[in-house]
Amino acid sequence: MKVAYIFANPMAATTKLSMMILPQLEEGFHGAEVVGMFFFDDNLYVLREGNPIGERLARLAEQKSILLMVCDRCAVERNLGAGTFEQCGKGEVTAKDTVAGVQAGCFPQLYAALAGNPPDHVITL
Repeated sequence: MKVAYIFANPMAATTKLSMMILPQLEEGFHGAEVVGMFFFDDNLYVLREGNPIGERLARLAEQKSILLMVCDRCAVERNLGAGTFEQCGKGEVTAKDTVAGVQAGCFPQLYAALAGNPPDHVITL
């Protein structure tokens, strides 16, 4: 079974991801293949360059081909995206000052990025 996670609720990335999902993935017993993770609001901060959670996640994402994407509007608001609010949703914002491999986008970019390896389930935390 393939899953994609959407981290939308406050502290979802600093609790559920960092204390449950990430350790399970690192130790190989998560139980599902994770194909993507999409981060909203302050959950983006775990992906800042130098953040220990983000650095671990970036290594794992590269090894397992997991998409890491931040909401472009959220990234611009938090100075983690290069671009303007007018560019949001169009695929024109890029992630900046984040761990390796992070993309910025909105739902159209998320759908396109997952099209080649679609999840069976999307889980919002």
